[in-house]
Amino acid sequence: MKPPHVLILPGWQNSGPEHWQSRWEALHGYLRVDQSDWMTPRRGDWMARLDEVLLGLDGPAVLVAHSLGCILTAAWAAHSRHTDRVRSALLVAPGDPEQEALQVQLPSWSPVVLQPLPFRSVLVGSRNDPYCTEARARAFAAAWGARYTDLGHAGHINAESGLGDWPQGHAWLQELMKD
Repeated sequence: MKPPHVLILPGWQNSGPEHWQSRWEALHGYLRVDQSDWMTPRRGDWMARLDEVLLGLDGPAVLVAHSLGCILTAAWAAHSRHTDRVRSALLVAPGDPEQEALQVQLPSWSPVVLQPLPFRSVLVGSRNDPYCTEARARAFAAAWGARYTDLGHAGHINAESGLGDWPQGHAWLQELMKD
């Protein structure tokens, strides 16, 4: 059986070259879902783009989402007719667009969809993420039916977190890719 495609779902403003998502893309040949507007993202546009990419694949996919990409995954799964194309998802450091500081910049992302995902998922959170409290990340995991993994004090689990190629995260992805 052919392994699933791995789709990289960056968050708001995309993931730069030192971000673990970009490093995984370069190291492993994973496919980034490019959005038309990284700076003023619209939820509906991002959901439509994810559907478009999934429909263009010749097999199932595993999603690797960071920050707003996690919120995208939940919103997309609640509305798409193509959720059967996704086998599982690694959700890392969800951003919380309902935080007062983010609501003005990300108006179309509230309210956050809080219903179970129709595929296996793991949510990796941090105790000191400036874009989402630990309690809120755990609440997202519970609502989405995701297994919660505590990465400790890792900030927003991005390039500034100093993870490099983040082998532990990639090991979790490999586990999710197994049938």
